[in-house]
Amino acid sequence: MAKKRKKTRSRYGLQVVTLCISTAMVLILLGMVVLTICTGRNLSSYVKENLTVTVILSPNVSDQEAQALCKKVKSLSHISDINFVSREQALKEGTKELGADPSEFAGENPFTASIELRLHADYANNDSIKHIAEQLKRFHGVADIDYRQDLIDSVNNTLRKIGLVLLVLAALLTIVSFSLINNTIRLSIYSRRFSIHTMKLVGASWGFIRFPFIKGAIGQGLLSAFIALMVLGSGMYGLYCYEPDMTIVIDWQVLAITSASVLLSGVLITTFCAWLSVNKFLRMKAGDLYKI
Repeated sequence: MAKKRKKTRSRYGLQVVTLCISTAMVLILLGMVVLTICTGRNLSSYVKENLTVTVILSPNVSDQEAQALCKKVKSLSHISDINFVSREQALKEGTKELGADPSEFAGENPFTASIELRLHADYANNDSIKHIAEQLKRFHGVADIDYRQDLIDSVNNTLRKIGLVLLVLAALLTIVSFSLINNTIRLSIYSRRFSIHTMKLVGASWGFIRFPFIKGAIGQGLLSAFIALMVLGSGMYGLYCYEPDMTIVIDWQVLAITSASVLLSGVLITTFCAWLSVNKFLRMKAGDLYKI
């Protein structure tokens, strides 16, 4: 009797280990999709906020007027950062690019001062930039506004397509994850279907029968999520060691969202699947248990 009980416990322990490993593998894939989506969102914002809009100043604008204009432009809510380029600095950069000093041929500095603007990500589209350009042109000393409309359209369209692909991938993987975890948990509960029926015969309520399975599913979900987070964390650490600049798009918020998603998915999916599987066997009659 003791050997049979020990063998049963060993078999149940093996089932739990198998369930946790298979669930953890699915959660790793789910976590990678969440991480990719969050990283894609940060990358989209990073790219948009690094698109430059150049405010070309009039040649007769003095340095004091230019500095005052910079303060006025920086106070606008849609501006994230500005960089003032003086005429002298523009001449140095032009000389470096051309390999010769243009002022020697022109007799004077041919460049004008300018202000390079970076906008918040929500305003980095041609419609918003057009409205902002009209507003900036009303400022004294502004001669023209220069920006790459084709580049901005191309960037926005590409990022929009990438975001759509990631959302579709996330939806498909969520369905696949639920199916895989559900089948795994159903198989683990299948071996105990006669115990469920025996408890029904002695008058146990459905809630009383479900409780140990739900409790076990929560523990298995937590353990599986912990394993998945350890694997994902190791991968993130290796990626950071290889490319430290990845922290620009993979910040602590992305890591927190990914960790919370994996943890909640592990607990909720395993709990819900266990609830469905137990209810299925609770509704079955004794004769049906031998036919499945």
